[in-house]
Amino acid sequence: MHFKLLYRKRKRKTLPKEMTKLLKHHYTARNINFRRLLSNRFCMIVSLLAFLLGCGVPNNPYPQSEQNQAIYYSTFRAEPKHFDPAVSYSSDEYRFIQQIYEPPLQYHYLKRPYELIPLTAEAIPQPRYFDANGEPLPSNAPAASVRRAVYEVRIRPGIMYQPHPCFAKTDTGAWRYHKLTEADVKGFTEVKDFPMTGTRELIAADYVYQIKRMADPKVSCPILSTLEDYILGMESYSDALADGQKNPPFPGVEVVDRYTYRVTLKAKYPQFVYWLAMPFFSPMPQEAIDFYGQPALKERNITIDRFPVGTGPYRMETLIAHKEIVLVKNENFRIERYPANGEPGDREAGLLDDAWEIIPFIPKIVYKLEKEYIPRWNKFLQGYYDNSSISSDTFDRAVALDDMGDPAASEVLKAKQITLRTSVEPTTIYLAFNMLDDTVGGYTPEKQKLRQAISIAVDYEEYIEIFLNGRGVLSQSPLPPGIFGYEEGKAGINPYTHDWDVHTNRPTRKSIEKARQLLAEAGYPGGQDSKGNPLIISYDNTLNTAGGTARLTWIRKKLEQLGITMESRTTDYNRFRDKVKKGNFQMISWGWHADYPDAENFMFLLYGPNSKALHDGENAANYDNPEFNRLFEEMKNMENSPERLEIIQKMNRLLQQDAPWIFTYHPVTFGLSHQWLKNKKPSSIGYNALKYLRIDATQRSENRQEWNQPVLWPLWMCIALLVLGTIPAIFTIWKRERST
Repeated sequence: MHFKLLYRKRKRKTLPKEMTKLLKHHYTARNINFRRLLSNRFCMIVSLLAFLLGCGVPNNPYPQSEQNQAIYYSTFRAEPKHFDPAVSYSSDEYRFIQQIYEPPLQYHYLKRPYELIPLTAEAIPQPRYFDANGEPLPSNAPAASVRRAVYEVRIRPGIMYQPHPCFAKTDTGAWRYHKLTEADVKGFTEVKDFPMTGTRELIAADYVYQIKRMADPKVSCPILSTLEDYILGMESYSDALADGQKNPPFPGVEVVDRYTYRVTLKAKYPQFVYWLAMPFFSPMPQEAIDFYGQPALKERNITIDRFPVGTGPYRMETLIAHKEIVLVKNENFRIERYPANGEPGDREAGLLDDAWEIIPFIPKIVYKLEKEYIPRWNKFLQGYYDNSSISSDTFDRAVALDDMGDPAASEVLKAKQITLRTSVEPTTIYLAFNMLDDTVGGYTPEKQKLRQAISIAVDYEEYIEIFLNGRGVLSQSPLPPGIFGYEEGKAGINPYTHDWDVHTNRPTRKSIEKARQLLAEAGYPGGQDSKGNPLIISYDNTLNTAGGTARLTWIRKKLEQLGITMESRTTDYNRFRDKVKKGNFQMISWGWHADYPDAENFMFLLYGPNSKALHDGENAANYDNPEFNRLFEEMKNMENSPERLEIIQKMNRLLQQDAPWIFTYHPVTFGLSHQWLKNKKPSSIGYNALKYLRIDATQRSENRQEWNQPVLWPLWMCIALLVLGTIPAIFTIWKRERST
């Protein structure tokens, strides 16, 4: 023992300095490696812990500050192209702009059939009729005797525009932002970048100015040609503007006084009051057009087509391209109240609980971009969106049949108290034949039978079940349910494609043998002409997806039952529209959603002078039957009556015989909403419904927390495994240290 100690002392005294440094470095390095290993293990544990905790936290897309606010959350798939009411003509755009702009009339939120009521107007205007000599006529005067129909619209005083920089003035009363330079708007991207705003009262001149804007060829109003057919002097006014004239005469529209304006039509047209509920006839302050017309703003894409100016319950707060659209309550909105009556069943459904309460209830509306349906569906189930549609992929998970065989929410959705609501859309979907085509067009009995045969073969009862999950009502004419002239039951069937089954009390499609017989009578027995050439029909479409391919295959097989070969011509939407406009097709799929609930708005789709190829109208089939045209001209100006119904029935019989369309279906909307979304009722005409909705934010917060609890047991298990995995490494290193 003494020797050893002495020996060590002697070694320490005699070791060279370089060796001493080397030994110190060796032991220090081993300690550092040991600590580094422990540190690495610790960092790995912490990193995994953070990752797992992140996985456990709900993917709430909204800031914590919004948690208990009554904000309405929804989505959009693509940024709308137009917010200018003189240009916009799409339901995807209307759902935004009808919260902001206010035409003089609107539809009652709860009543069905749809009923017009005043919005900014004091009352629904009643027309005054005059003959060719300017003499007054009674209200029931026949349309043939009417040469002028005069509507006077009285606007309620005290309605104010939203706060907006176009109204901002200096202390001296000059426009603050109407002479902007590039330097003035440097860094600006939205209207809210302007620090000052102003407002003013809505006046009759704003409505007159908007009608004149629609006549301006530079604005490109999509319904200008239709307006010119009815409003006195609109066509000549538009032509004069095109020729460069300033302030040409326009006798068809004029200001009567501060709150009254007058519109004069060239003929009796009772449906004009429906026009007064469309966004096209919303007011437009000239200050807004002057403001947005400045080059400094145009260059920054700050325009009326992106940032609306209205008197409605909401105004646009944020517009982030391809990401988010936010509407907030218009601070200047007047007092408006929730309706106090509706239709039978509304009170029991709780739709009258807020009767006479001041609206809107919701202070803010947030739309998030969601291009894909599945992520949107999952977020809806988590409670992050307040309502949802149903895709074919999720239909079986969302919908079940109740004891009566009617669709109802599935058990999964019922557990979350999610409500399913269905409604038939005022929409007609159809396959159109090009009546100008040498093969499928024409009006001879042989051509009629050819189209009738194809109409029988293309079995849309089957299509509705396969591709729509039953979400469609088979159509027998252009008119959907709820429109005057629509006939149910045996009276309404298309006798050329269906028979009436007295046992099931429903229509049954004629047999494929009947279709083959008609095809033979048309000159194509077995799908071949007299020379043995096969009958080939082209089908132009935009079905370039997997689902679209399945639909094309289905139609092809239906035509093959007749021996007809279908040639699919799939292209992009712009090219497709161009071919339809030029009449360069044989068969296409098309559709129409009602602008207003009247038969005229559907029958005009087949009116000869409205041909798309010949007159750039909406008659995509280019159908032109003189007798149908005559009946349409007689029907379009009539009030709903037994006489008008009789004319509509005659028109339907002509269409069923001529078969310019294959009548397919009217869509049925299946919509889901959470229990905290109150006062929800399907509304397909008039999109200004958000002001009636109410959110129970407390209930939503509770449900979100309940449905999105993090699952922590995998986290703790992983931590335990990591700790256990680290212990052997620590023990090994400790043993190695001891051995040295």
